[in-house]
Amino acid sequence: MGVPTRADLAGIPDYIIPGRPPGAILLNSNESSLPPLPAVVEAVARAASQGNRYPQWFSEDLVARLAAEMEVPESWVAIGCGSVSLCQQLIQAYCAPGDEVLCAWRSFEAYPVFARVAGAQSRTVPLDPGHRHDLAAMADAVSPATRVVFVCNPNNPTGTAVGTRELRDFVERIPGDVLVVLDEAYREFVTDPDVPDGLLLARERENVAVLRTFSKAYGLAGIRVGYCVGSPAVVSAVNKVAVPFAVSGPAQAAATAALDHIAEVTERCLAVAAERERVRHRLLKAGLSVPASQANFLWLPLGGRSESFAEFCADRGALVRRFGDEGVRVTVGAREHNDVFLRAAEEYAATGWPT
Repeated sequence: MGVPTRADLAGIPDYIIPGRPPGAILLNSNESSLPPLPAVVEAVARAASQGNRYPQWFSEDLVARLAAEMEVPESWVAIGCGSVSLCQQLIQAYCAPGDEVLCAWRSFEAYPVFARVAGAQSRTVPLDPGHRHDLAAMADAVSPATRVVFVCNPNNPTGTAVGTRELRDFVERIPGDVLVVLDEAYREFVTDPDVPDGLLLARERENVAVLRTFSKAYGLAGIRVGYCVGSPAVVSAVNKVAVPFAVSGPAQAAATAALDHIAEVTERCLAVAAERERVRHRLLKAGLSVPASQANFLWLPLGGRSESFAEFCADRGALVRRFGDEGVRVTVGAREHNDVFLRAAEEYAATGWPT
């Protein structure tokens, strides 16, 4: 008999890690189809030569660079091992057992898991019929036990986004002692001017924090670095629960180098957005329902056909991400890879929606 774990961990679902069969087209993890920029690879190699030394504890150089880019004080920026790590740190910092974390559903699947790991309760509010956050219902759901509210904008896995006015109205309804976390991991792919920049709200309100990452737009998913922007009190709390030296020297160097090439990153993101619209148009033409996306992926709310669709695509070499019997998320990858997926999706639709 081994050492028993906490009893409540038995009810926490395992995080689903998509498979990677050799030769398969990976459209299931929202990764960039392009490798890091050459200058970033060079910076990583240089930093790796100093791998015998500990990195900066709080990534001070990267903090300074990001603060300058966003025109905020350095005390407003915290660095983490990807934005997902910062999600967990925020919950740890603000929630005690019995407290509550509120989020939309379906949204990023880690939110409820991290809440339960911290001993907090997770409450979810269904998306609206357009697969968007129902912010009015979420504001109504805030209770005296609520300590953290997550708004994923654009939302993962649906790609939908809420506009400026509705987000401002929502934040105004949230009590000042409840932290609103705007998870903007896909912000760089937004093309709709009505989708708000969360940093503006964070500057105005002490109970708003913004999360962003270098994993998606910057192509650094395997290097692991993200950041949190919020009031000094929020940043201090995040840093108190951080794992020491969690962000490696190569990761810090990669992010700093990437910031030297914003124009190239922006060009890549615009290309992804254009390809996103091409893929969506083809899917709509094939008769599939696909809500408008502001991210680097598309959502197909297939319901009970989700499993058969995902298997159909996999059999034809393209891996997509299935979410139970709710839908399928497909990453916008390289054009030739997207075409493999599109042929599978069009064939699936043409066969009369097999189950």
